[in-house]
Parts: sequence; structure tokens; C-alpha cells
Amino acid sequence: MDALANLLDGPRARDAFLLRAVMEPPWSVRIEDRAPLCLMTVARGEAWVVPGDGAPRRLGPGDVAVVRGPDPYTVADSPDTAPQAWILPDEKCRTADGRDLAEAMALGVRTWGNSADGSTTLLIGTYLLDGEISGRLLNALPPLLVLDGEVWDCPLMPWLGEEIVRDEAGQSAVLDRLLDLLLIAVLRAWFARPEARAPAWYRALGDPVVSHALRLLQNNPAHPWTVAGLAAKAGVSRAALARRFTALVGEPPMAYLTGWRLALAADLLREPDATLAAVARRVGYGSAFALSTAFKRERGISPRDHRAHGPAPTAS
Repeated sequence: MDALANLLDGPRARDAFLLRAVMEPPWSVRIEDRAPLCLMTVARGEAWVVPGDGAPRRLGPGDVAVVRGPDPYTVADSPDTAPQAWILPDEKCRTADGRDLAEAMALGVRTWGNSADGSTTLLIGTYLLDGEISGRLLNALPPLLVLDGEVWDCPLMPWLGEEIVRDEAGQSAVLDRLLDLLLIAVLRAWFARPEARAPAWYRALGDPVVSHALRLLQNNPAHPWTVAGLAAKAGVSRAALARRFTALVGEPPMAYLTGWRLALAADLLREPDATLAAVARRVGYGSAFALSTAFKRERGISPRDHRAHGPAPTAS
């Protein structure tokens, strides 16, 4: 399993919010849903994404934008158009004075907007839940990234446009997987660009020795790894692996493993039937007490509180 697959291996899209928006100028929608990640593409016309902090970006046909939450942002026909609708948590849509717009702007199956014949059509997919495993990668993304449709052509786009308006059995599962595939394709293309500033551990996947070690740790975190054992698997000396891994990843192998184990544990703890002891075994801790101690030391919150209230705030 590679790094991008690990992004969505745990908390991947589950009943994600997918929408086809059809709009006629003037229009402006303020997004305040606090979702961790939203992906949007222009199927027709144009739109502007105005982040809370940063320059507005224009989207033309085929362009894709990924907005990293939870900070609010605006999508509009022009950066100067004042918001007319607010998207709030729990998929609520209201005017400035609180009037519900859900029915007034409904245009059919997963279709919403101010005009059925609007000149702009957007396809939007939103991940509604935070994911601990993806934190290392998502924290490396800018608040807004845009891929130009003229230099990036993805065959998933037309497919998403067709599937998003279907109302068939199992359709939500189809759309969830499509959204996952599209996000992975976007991120793979983005990190290949020189301006992307991919995280150190992602760039390290280009090194044959460190890449092998990273995959061993990611794919089998419950194994009782040591630097010596990892070095033997990678075919280098213990000192060589420690030096090379730390230089490229930015932290020693065992420190990386600890972070990875606790990220996995944080995600597994969200499963309602998972016990702390079972999670501990799956991520390489000998007991529930050992996992609980490490979790609280590294994250400043107990596993029980994490499960009840969500993760403690972290720096991006």
C-alpha cells in the first residue's frame, strides 16, 4: 500500500456530500460547513473560489479545485459578488436572514442552484468527517489548490458528471468510491508539480531504501519493528538506514512508526465496536494501558476523550 492509498484507506468517503450545482449570474455561495476537504470541478462556464486568506482563483471548464477546511470560503460568479446563500454544517443551506433554501433551490437528484438552465455547472464532492490517517498529507496541502484542466485531463470527470445525478440502488457507494479515486488522481498530479512542496515523507518515497522502509512500517505497524530489523529488510546497515531515513523523512524511523501507529489508532477508535485492547493489538501495542499512555503523551488527550469528543486541535 502506498502513501496516497493510505490517505483514504481508513476514513475514506462514507456517504459523502456530492452535488451538481447549476447557477446563473449573479450568484455567490458562502461555505461555512467546517468540512475537512472539498473537491470541485467546473463542467460548464466559470466560477471563482475566494478563500478566507489568499487570492481568489478562477476556475474554467475542466479545472479542479481542492479546498482544505475547516475555514470558510466563497464560491461565486465573481470575487465581488456578495454571498446570497450560506452552506452550514449538516448540509443546511440558508439565506443571510436564516431562510431555508434547501427546497427553493432544489433542481432534481443531487442537483441544486438558482436556474435549471444556468450558464455554470459545478460538480462538488465534500468529505464530511475528519480523518486522522490523512492528517500528515492534508496538513501538507495549501488551503486552496487548483489544477488547470488544459494541462490535466482526467477520465473520471465525465463519469462523475453522469453518476452524480443517478438515483439507483447503491449509488452513494458508487459516488463515494468515485470521489476517492478522483481525489487520489488530483493529489498525485498536484504533488508531481514543482510548486506543490510535497511533505518530506512523500518525497522520500522516491528513495529506494527509505521507500521500502516506509512501506514496511505503513503496511505492518503491529510488527515489533526495530531499526536493526528494518535495516535488514531494507538491505542496509542500521546506521545507514537511521541516517538516510532521518535526513529524508525529517524524523527517525521509530518516531515515524509511533506517529503512524497512533494515527491508525485514532481512526480505529472511531469504529463503534472497537475496544481499546483490540485497537492496541492492531497497531502494535502490547496492552490497552500501553496504547492509552502513548496516545495521551503524544496527543494530549486520552483515547476515551478522543472517541467521545474528537481529536484535540493540531497545528497545520
